[in-house]
Formats: sequence, structure tokens, C-alpha cells
Amino acid sequence: MPDRLTSRQRAHLRSLAHGQDPLIHIGKEGLTEAVEQAIAEAFNTRELVTIRVLDNAPRDVRDLAEAVAGALDDVLVVRTIGGTALLYRPHPDEPEISLPEAGGE
Repeated sequence: MPDRLTSRQRAHLRSLAHGQDPLIHIGKEGLTEAVEQAIAEAFNTRELVTIRVLDNAPRDVRDLAEAVAGALDDVLVVRTIGGTALLYRPHPDEPEISLPEAGGE
């Protein structure tokens, strides 16, 4: 599991997630244990999870995405844009997504 994603790997993951609706919405309560658990459960069935941070959330989308990545093992922030964050965690046993090599071609 890489510590960081290269721009090529991020672009690949963004293309796979294009059009994917947010699975989790974070509102005025912020990042609660229930929200963390819902995100962890979402990673049980998929490797890419889109989160929507509502305007009334106590923290901005980047802070919340980094908090989720810190709270859950092996989660990487792919991108944050507007109120949406895209998170990636490869399946520990049988990853479905194969990332491009970090070194290039």
C-alpha cells in the first residue's frame, strides 16, 4: 500500500469514480463514530468511496477527508473538490482496482 498516490494513479482513480454518487453525507454533526463506521462498512464492498460534506458541517471537506484517512487504516484521499471527497482503500485480500505503476510506463 503506497503512502501517497502519484498524479497518474489519482487520475486513474478519478476516472473510475466518474459519475459515482456520494455514498456518505456528512452534515452538522460532523465526523461521528456512526459516520466512521458507515465509511468503514462501505469499504467492505468497494475500494472507492465518495463522500459529500454538506454546507452546515463543522469542518471543511479537506479536513474531514484527512480525518477519515487518519481514522481508518490504509485509506488515501484521492481528491477533494467542492463539497465532495473521493477516498480509496484497496481490498486487503483481493483488490479489484489495479493502479498504474508509480514509476511511469
